[in-house]
Amino acid sequence: MKSLIVFIYVLANLGIGYWAMRKTKNVSDFFLGGRNIGPWMSALAYGTTYFSAVLFVGYAGRLGWGFGLGTMAIVIGNVVVGSFLAWAVLGKRTREMTTRLGALTMPEFLESRYNSRPLKTAGALLIFCMLVPYSASVYMGLSYLFGVNFGWSYTTSLASLAILTGLYIILGGYFALTITDFVRGIIELFGVIVMVIFLTGKHGGLIVATKALANPKFMPGIVKPVELANGMAVPGWLILASLVLVTSLGPWGMPQMVQKFYSIKDVTDIKRTMWVASFFALFIAFGAYYTGALTHLFYAKPPVEILMANGKPDLDQLMPHFLVTETPEWVAIVILLLIFSASMSSLSSLVLVAASAIVIDLVGGKRIEGKQHSMTLMRVACGVFVALSLYVAMNKFDFIVNLMVMSWGALAGSFLAPFVYGLFWRRANKTGATVSFFTGLGLAICLALWLGKPGVPIAGAVAMVVPLIVMPIVTLLSPACDSKIIDKAFGPESASV
Repeated sequence: MKSLIVFIYVLANLGIGYWAMRKTKNVSDFFLGGRNIGPWMSALAYGTTYFSAVLFVGYAGRLGWGFGLGTMAIVIGNVVVGSFLAWAVLGKRTREMTTRLGALTMPEFLESRYNSRPLKTAGALLIFCMLVPYSASVYMGLSYLFGVNFGWSYTTSLASLAILTGLYIILGGYFALTITDFVRGIIELFGVIVMVIFLTGKHGGLIVATKALANPKFMPGIVKPVELANGMAVPGWLILASLVLVTSLGPWGMPQMVQKFYSIKDVTDIKRTMWVASFFALFIAFGAYYTGALTHLFYAKPPVEILMANGKPDLDQLMPHFLVTETPEWVAIVILLLIFSASMSSLSSLVLVAASAIVIDLVGGKRIEGKQHSMTLMRVACGVFVALSLYVAMNKFDFIVNLMVMSWGALAGSFLAPFVYGLFWRRANKTGATVSFFTGLGLAICLALWLGKPGVPIAGAVAMVVPLIVMPIVTLLSPACDSKIIDKAFGPESASV
């Protein structure tokens, strides 16, 4: 039954991809849907890109087990900062400025806003390199779930998912993504509601289960100190606070999230999009993290069936095991489609943004004569990115949560300050943007290596905050941008501001 439903779902996605391919005429259509995406599709595309298998498998299991109801802090941050304020603060200005500058991507925005080709090149290379481990983490989480549900080997699950993702996104691009995201969003909302109601029902309902989870013994990660690789010990709440910051403020500088602001049809749609995206985030984030915390009521300790070879529990497989063993088949099917839908959307966005970094930003795809040549390059780049992500996932270079947090920290730390200051501050210049870009990147990498796996969230948080302080200081100590560039970016009506 599960196999048949998933097979039908896959065929439907491929059919939409083929139909969208016939509607996709140029690189702008392929990457941004021709900047013609409505509010509901934009909101659900944002939400389904935000929350993937990494959330439902890696984050929900590992963090739900470690922090219990403490993960509700992440939910609040994701809803208020990552969704509501992201659209309220960045949406209108991003859509207007990128249109004036003719920018399709984050690196193109940096080049046009700061008149810096090197910054564009560095940004494009960073996007491609950092989105590979992020994409690999999504593949890993989804493969664990498919392995538990269908009895497939890890390798078979990965290969099947990579082929499906490659075919789907190579065919239809962003246009196909937004169409299917609308359907996926509905599936996800329904799936989350069913999942929470059913699982809490086994322990007296939502209120009774929540009261039980409020016991401090179910939130060990908050009160226990965490020992880092360099020998330092930090309080658990600091790790949780860092995760809140990285996953909530991080989307403000993530290229695959910012892409949704570029593509919306009209700025008048942004307010509606903001509310829809926020409510979607509330349901999805709460459902995932709350379900992860519920594992405490079902297991005294992680079950022996998911022990690693070295005898330590593999928490990345906790949620797949939990959802399959504690739910009847029909609920398991709904949850499987829920996570599958979220992951397909995230993977598609990652593939598109990474491919654009090579074709549009490095090769100059939108300026290449011959539309078919540009489209072919985009599709080839998509295939290469999927293959590299598959390689990283096959080798299991790191566990799911750290792969995602490392990628988010490096990307957000590099792009956040140049992007946000560039949107709102006329004085922001190339020197400040360049210094803050490399400060964020350097901190994300060096601190992650120094602090080790437990300290990756702290490294990401520091890498995001410090550049926000560094950029205005460096900017005020260096020459201002050419007034012509500023007037083009902000529009002639802002010249007197």
